[in-house]
Formats: sequence, structure tokens, C-alpha cells
Amino acid sequence: QVHLVESGGGLVQAGGSLRLSCAASGLTFSRYAMGWFRQAPGKEREFVAAIRRSGASTYYADSVKDRFTISRDDAKNTVYLQMNSLKPEDTAVYYCAAVYAYSTAQPLGVSESEYDYWGQGTQVTVSS
Repeated sequence: QVHLVESGGGLVQAGGSLRLSCAASGLTFSRYAMGWFRQAPGKEREFVAAIRRSGASTYYADSVKDRFTISRDDAKNTVYLQMNSLKPEDTAVYYCAAVYAYSTAQPLGVSESEYDYWGQGTQVTVSS
């Protein structure tokens, strides 16, 4: 059974930083592309960032580009989201997601429907 468990969320002041982690089990992690999504109160879940198998490339939503960095450690079955220069509008529940990638060249998904497995989420609150 596949499990994705996020951690690292919390309360931070605007301009601060947080690093989210997502530990995966029950799957061959190195064969999966990974993504981060978020859902703010009253809004739909939206794409944040994604990383290919082996970390060959990454992709970011415009709203977080140059502030957030996605990375992975296949030895630890973990994907990370380093969030810097946080803004109040970054407040949301953050979810990690996994999708089986047949090759490192498989395009990164930006919609929920493209992912196979999801974590339960971790709350990030940015105060002004």
C-alpha cells in the first residue's frame, strides 16, 4: 500500500522560510515523478511544483517561481519543497503527489488528474 506523508508545515511570518518533506513508502520511489499542490481556504487545489524521475528537471507555477525549490532524495524516498520569501497568499494546505513515470522524459503533470497517489497534506500559514 502506497503512503505519502507530508511534514514541515507550520506558522511563519511573511518573508520567512519553511521546508516541507514528503516521505513515500509502498512504491519504487525512483520510478515516480513527484509533485506539490496546495489548496487555500475556499479555493481549488492548484499546482505548485513538480520534479521528474532522477530529478532531471523541475517545473514551477509562476506564483512560486524563484521562491520555491523542489528536490528529491531517492535514497530516502523523500521529496522536498523549500519555500523562501513566503507571502500571506502562500497560506494553504500543501499536498505531495506521485505519478508513475515510464521514462525520465515523461512530461511533468500540472493537473490533479495526472497523479496516482496523494498525501494527507500539511498546513502552511504565513502571517503578515
